[in-house]
Amino acid sequence: MDVRRLELLRELADRGSIAAVAAATHRTPSAVSQQLKVLEREAGVPLTERVGRGIQLTGAGAALAATARQIATAIESAEALWSEFTRAPQGTVTLSTFPTAGQMLLPGLLTMLTDEPGLEVAVTDHDLDRPDWATLTPDFDIVLADSQGVPAHWSQGGLRVITLMTEPFDVAMPLGHRLADKAVLKPADLVDEPWVGAPVGYPYDRVLDGLAAYTGRAPRIVQRIMDNLIVERLVAAGIGLAILPRFTTRIHDTGIVTRPIAGIPAERQINALLRADRAERPSVRRILELLELEGRRVQSRYQHPAHRR
Repeated sequence: MDVRRLELLRELADRGSIAAVAAATHRTPSAVSQQLKVLEREAGVPLTERVGRGIQLTGAGAALAATARQIATAIESAEALWSEFTRAPQGTVTLSTFPTAGQMLLPGLLTMLTDEPGLEVAVTDHDLDRPDWATLTPDFDIVLADSQGVPAHWSQGGLRVITLMTEPFDVAMPLGHRLADKAVLKPADLVDEPWVGAPVGYPYDRVLDGLAAYTGRAPRIVQRIMDNLIVERLVAAGIGLAILPRFTTRIHDTGIVTRPIAGIPAERQINALLRADRAERPSVRRILELLELEGRRVQSRYQHPAHRR
């Protein structure tokens, strides 16, 4: 079987449609379809089947796509090994970040790159309405993603997941709030408080789910806002409390204070998410090393956060 046709099958598994594969590989949809038909003849079994107006992989097609991922990883690994004998990591690594991860990790990463001649990072920032960061991995070498644990479909999709750091969540409240005198909050302290929530499914929102499960009372969510800067302003105005990330929430001169919450899971992991074959590239591996280093620095810097009042 031709490796290039196997790669098209793998792209179909990841992207879900002939049109998306064609756009990503700079081919026409008919050219992609023809190559997949040739691969199907070589395999001797149906690899795709019609579903409505689209197509999906058969069981055999999904198995062959998984094999294509393994082949791509092996090729990248061989090229990486050869590169290590010939030169230092070079080239441009594409990286997708969401706002708070970018605030924490990018300044240090890009500063360290000044000592890495020939190695560059091209950054794109995303803030997905419904964050499934895995959907970005076909188009970027590294995708910065937040999660609570590792979603099953990340591993099932053959993706590599490297946890760069863990960030606690705190409860944000306006200055002078009745709970501001407490050093640590318990779930029972928060019953009946109004909340400025995050979109459903965000890690912040899952903390409120945990609060509901612990207390048996659903939090009273008065607004749902995605942008943390807007949330901070609403909290300062007394609209409600909020769950916010510890390291990037601005509390100096903003009219809010933050306190940790005990008794329920209240943290997230900041991960690097990428295809297994790209993880073998020396340039990508070096950027991952630098991201891991910066993640450790950020956690160390905020180990005893003096910014929290």
